[in-house]
Amino acid sequence: MKQAPVVIVGGGWAGLAAAADLAARGHQPLLLEAGKQPGGRARKVAFAGQAVDNGQHLFIGAYQHTLRLLKQFDLPVDELFERQPLQLTLQYPQGQKLSLRAPRLPAPFHLLWALLGAGGLSTRSRWQALKFGWRLSRHKALEQTDQSVLALLEQWQQPRELIEAFWTPLCLAIMNTPIEESSAELFLKVLRDAFLHQREDSDLLYARRDLGKLFSEPAMQYIERQGGEVRLGRRVLQLHVEQQQIRGVVTGDGAIQTGQVILAVPPRTTAALCESHPELTGLQQQCNAFEYEPICTIYLQYPKQVQLPQPMLGLLGGLGQWVFDRRLYGQAGLLAVVISTRGKHMRLTNVELIARIARELQSHFPDWPEHEQAMVIREKRATFASRVGINSQRPEHRTAIDGLWLAGDYTRTDYPATLEGAVKSGLQCATLANRALHPPRQDGFS
Repeated sequence: MKQAPVVIVGGGWAGLAAAADLAARGHQPLLLEAGKQPGGRARKVAFAGQAVDNGQHLFIGAYQHTLRLLKQFDLPVDELFERQPLQLTLQYPQGQKLSLRAPRLPAPFHLLWALLGAGGLSTRSRWQALKFGWRLSRHKALEQTDQSVLALLEQWQQPRELIEAFWTPLCLAIMNTPIEESSAELFLKVLRDAFLHQREDSDLLYARRDLGKLFSEPAMQYIERQGGEVRLGRRVLQLHVEQQQIRGVVTGDGAIQTGQVILAVPPRTTAALCESHPELTGLQQQCNAFEYEPICTIYLQYPKQVQLPQPMLGLLGGLGQWVFDRRLYGQAGLLAVVISTRGKHMRLTNVELIARIARELQSHFPDWPEHEQAMVIREKRATFASRVGINSQRPEHRTAIDGLWLAGDYTRTDYPATLEGAVKSGLQCATLANRALHPPRQDGFS
């Protein structure tokens, strides 16, 4: 029987973060990933002879855990991203725009000034947005119990114009859950982390590489340089548990003995692995209770001269919600249109959806030529649904089995389903596993 000090099940961003941190601490973790490439739900795919992402992601300066890990991989972080101060532009096909730009002022004054000076809004909407920003900065925007984002906004008298043109697109982008269902607790956590600590936290970080080259592949290489091991195409079939202690895992290639296992797989996979263990019945029920929301990304390749006026643009009044210019990736003319959560677009065929999105872009940019190629990527379970009260459902990192830990964006990270939440959970599990492997001495010295 093979042995490993720590086994990480799952090679998404949570599992990679856990393995990298353990390797940096001097352990030799073994990471087992069922797929043929690392990355999980944030991975690269092929389109038109080039690498794209299975979903378009945007990073912000507040993603400190992710950025710190990239630096640990000895990557040139300043070269990996195009960092820009917060600037959002959302426009209707008729040309009406809402624009917001944060000046270089200390937090939270940069947010307050941006809201006060937002273009395309009535004076009343700007004033109410400013009042909301001030309450957020004073930590008074949430009552004792969770509620929907829409209920919170209505409670704080946000005008319908502002909710439709600003808060709804922002909520969908952050939460991937309809605004009338989204947890205000999670939404405000992201807003506070982005706007209340330091100005740079709200910076928009546009990646210059696909997600594979940005994180997954460097993480795998780092783990192996530090003495760990990554095995792709290795599915874990069972957990070996004795006397409420993890003893190993079983794969198609045989059993692996270990006293520490980090499960960094989706809730449904976790539930399946828990099935034959009565001690994990509660965890299995928690995982099976999760509901999910889709994300559609439509890639359209235009002639190379086609470009957006800025790297990202909000689209109002249609199916498409945000469009990204992939020119920063060295992919001139390639646009990625994102549609978060469920909706009538899920009932359209790929051909119909491409045609609809192309028409919407044409209505915004009538001088553009026709696109040359297109592809639709539908992640039907892209994220868990971040609904009201979801935090009470999310499992802790520690389980009822000694030595068995949970990582993943669905665990109790206080974030919605984000890459930063996944990385944070992996690092927290690595810390717990490290403590179990090296418990502190009774005299207080470790």
